[in-house]
Amino acid sequence: MISDKIASLDELSGEDKDLIRSWIDPSKWPHTSVFRDWIRLIKEYASESDGKALRSISVLGQEMAKRSAIQREAVWEGSKTFEALNYLEEEIGIAGVDKFRSVSAPRVDITGPTPDWTSAEMQEWMDGPSKEIKDRVKAFLSDPIFEYAPNRGKEEYREKVLAWLRMLGQQGFGALGFPVAYGGMGDTMQYAAVFEVLGYHDLSLAVKFGVQFGLFGGSVLNLGTKYHHDKYLHRIGSMDLPGCFAMTETGHGSNVRDIETMGRYDPDTGEIEVHSPTYTSGKEYIGNALHAQMATVFVQLVVQGENHGVHAVLVPIRDQTGDLLPGIKVEDNGYKLGLNGVDNGRIWFDHVRVPRENLLNRFGQITLLGRYESQIPNPSKRFFTMLGTLVAGRICVAKGALSAAKSALTIAIRYALHRRQFKPDPQSAETLLLDYPSHQRRLMPKLATAYALHFALQQLIKKYAAQGNKSDRDLEALAAGLKSRTTWFTTDTVQECRESCGGKGYLRINRFADLKADSDIFSTFEGDNTVLLQLVAKSLLSNFKEDFNDAGLLGVIRYMGEQVSDQITRLNPVYKRKTDASHLKDVGFHIHAVEFRERKLLYSLGERVRQMFRKRITPYDVFLRTQNHMISLANAYVDRSIIETFQGKLSELEEGPVKKSIIKVYQLYALHQIATHQDWYLEQDYMEGAKTKAIRRQIERLCLELRKEAAYLVAAFGIPDGLLGAPIAFGEF
Repeated sequence: MISDKIASLDELSGEDKDLIRSWIDPSKWPHTSVFRDWIRLIKEYASESDGKALRSISVLGQEMAKRSAIQREAVWEGSKTFEALNYLEEEIGIAGVDKFRSVSAPRVDITGPTPDWTSAEMQEWMDGPSKEIKDRVKAFLSDPIFEYAPNRGKEEYREKVLAWLRMLGQQGFGALGFPVAYGGMGDTMQYAAVFEVLGYHDLSLAVKFGVQFGLFGGSVLNLGTKYHHDKYLHRIGSMDLPGCFAMTETGHGSNVRDIETMGRYDPDTGEIEVHSPTYTSGKEYIGNALHAQMATVFVQLVVQGENHGVHAVLVPIRDQTGDLLPGIKVEDNGYKLGLNGVDNGRIWFDHVRVPRENLLNRFGQITLLGRYESQIPNPSKRFFTMLGTLVAGRICVAKGALSAAKSALTIAIRYALHRRQFKPDPQSAETLLLDYPSHQRRLMPKLATAYALHFALQQLIKKYAAQGNKSDRDLEALAAGLKSRTTWFTTDTVQECRESCGGKGYLRINRFADLKADSDIFSTFEGDNTVLLQLVAKSLLSNFKEDFNDAGLLGVIRYMGEQVSDQITRLNPVYKRKTDASHLKDVGFHIHAVEFRERKLLYSLGERVRQMFRKRITPYDVFLRTQNHMISLANAYVDRSIIETFQGKLSELEEGPVKKSIIKVYQLYALHQIATHQDWYLEQDYMEGAKTKAIRRQIERLCLELRKEAAYLVAAFGIPDGLLGAPIAFGEF
């Protein structure tokens, strides 16, 4: 239709027509910088007009063209071009100029002095190389078909999310992490950036996107070999083959090693028989269960009567028409607290047979002679190596959760810059919510934490992408720790932001209900947070033990030296009582404090474990007795990692207004983290009460200073107004 209209416009030259035709071909769209220039021009014109002329996109275009020095006004008077634009606008269903706020940069509500930097500058630095792909996804999600709707029934919502997912697949967003040969870019960072942006829009869509392309597609990519890649990856990336990831069972949640589903190899037929022997062996809470045609099913693989542990097998569960295949039983999980756009279900297998080739055999295979072979002979090591390849899922879950927290903070802070409450006298104006110190204290540290976690996750996904398919225990531990920290932070932050908006925050249209309900599950899926922290601590203990064994006498000397150094610090009355601002804001103090806490907890835990083993206490009982100590150690490790990463990020930034501002964000985060554990520091005699009081005063000062820049700091998250959705964020009460 558009092509026909272009052809009918005689007043356009052939060159003009060719140019416009190229613009409507997605493969030949103008570069992102061109779109940015257009948006800048639109904003400039809109800011100079009284708004009356902006009745439609057509009028906007006409008025802007009239202003151009190279256009003659007569061209537009009663022109066929203007009539064609009006016709297209009506036929395509463009809602009007207000839609431009969906794709433009977020508005900044200026209340008070303006900082010496712009939110666009801060966003450019924060997004780094991912900015272009993020802008593409934001532009795509600005289409009216993605418009936010707070009230939805389960069935209708699921179908809408499925349709959205197909669109994303057709645009190639889902395949970004796949190799170029299979329709992708081989870029995990780009894929994670898409997931992050989807989290701003709709977490059901983000989760379903992650299930299809990250878990199902990722299992085929990372656990399979070239045979599976050639056969399935193109279809998975385009959504021609919807699939699911069937690991968790009713009777075994986090305990994947002891799942009950069996996969017995039959040498007579060359098939693997997948079977759920009990009710509790049913696969539980499987995303995409009602839409999938194939499942990656985790089973206990039995070959020649020997159980070789957990392996993944591809099992078709539906035909092309959507009907269940023989031996497959699926039940809907029904309504949940949130994420009702995701079709979670339970799956059982009744002696379902699949070819031997359906075994994802990167780490273990069944030969043509019917024997099991693996390059990793130790079953335990093989199991953890296999699970380690799926760590990207935990990183994406953390990034999606953080998107929800950023959305909540943006809504709450922008509302606090509009909403007034109480006044000192009848003649004065009422006070803005964000001018109250109590309001600053509840929101500013969380804003600083959102920045800290953003940089930590950014660095984590960069490390993960650089390591390729290699297993890295340290990286897996960090991913587990940051996933736990971020998802718990999101749960706490959304609730605090909801409360800070009072009754307006309780209205569903203002997004908090969905943000809260949809992000809640993030703390228990892709690994229960408490269990993940125990894994982090076990990894730290293993490294500690290896350091001693490998270094021998030097390891003992280093350990003793660190113990002496810590003791000197604790006995130093000047250090414990030092309260001047330059010391409290110093990066050296921050890193020493968090390293001291991590080191102290690690050494004391190691000593406890050693003493228990000497008493011949079983490893399992040792684990039970030290469980809480392990979680404290894991949290200390995460705190140190985040502060270390934030300091590294600061060192990369050139001197200037942006760095001056972000240093205050860092200082608030670091001091807030230390203050959070002030009881521990007081117990350990690392600080005295005068110092903890001084830290509290510094936190309050930094909250006040950052209040002046709060609007710009949340705008730098780059959440378009159309994705943010909440009317109270725009002063609409």
